[in-house]
Amino acid sequence: MTAPPHLVVFTGSGISAESGIKTFRASDGLWEDHPVEEVATPAGWRRDPQRVLEFYNLRREQIRKAKPNAAHKALAALEKDGFRVSVVTQNIDDLHERAGSRDVLHLHGEILKARSTVDVRLRYPLPKGGIALGDICDKGSQLRPDVVWFGESVPLFEDACELVSQADFLLVVGTSLAVMPAASLLSYIDLDTPCALVDPDADALTPPGVLAINTTAGEGVPALVNQWRKQGNLMLP
Repeated sequence: MTAPPHLVVFTGSGISAESGIKTFRASDGLWEDHPVEEVATPAGWRRDPQRVLEFYNLRREQIRKAKPNAAHKALAALEKDGFRVSVVTQNIDDLHERAGSRDVLHLHGEILKARSTVDVRLRYPLPKGGIALGDICDKGSQLRPDVVWFGESVPLFEDACELVSQADFLLVVGTSLAVMPAASLLSYIDLDTPCALVDPDADALTPPGVLAINTTAGEGVPALVNQWRKQGNLMLP
């Protein structure tokens, strides 16, 4: 029996921005008007854990109110049509899952989970509410957001590399390909594997050998998916 076509999708903040989730603005060092070093680094956590928790609690509520957009839904629809779709995302929201995608790897963690500060294996879902000082894990340690901060390792990077190496087609959506180590994922695809980048600035961002599709995720991804569903494969015209 022939294996279904395997699409690996690497998504960044651009796909979530179309659902109203604010992106990290690297150019001015601010994340939703907060200095990154104060709310997204281990040092910031040590200095003022209350501030960090409040920041992520507010962001968590913003994400709960957001809804999957046309790009998220199109990828889920392709999976329902029998394609194998693996999503590797830099985003910490759950919009891919809510759209229906079942194979989602979060490189930078998941904001709707908490984890122990002494044992990274202890993770807890946050279906509602947030994290407060005094909320502890099963080992008695303070809980923190289950996200990867600047200066921390990316524990699922090797898993992401393995997925990319198995792709029949690699689709990059809404990322500048500037954040390491995620930006190096493209080096793990087979030389013969086609790759495309969907982004309004794709011409400026696309490395050699990658097809630039200069449009938004909400327009470009559904267009590609509709074509693939009709063809029954991941070929480009």
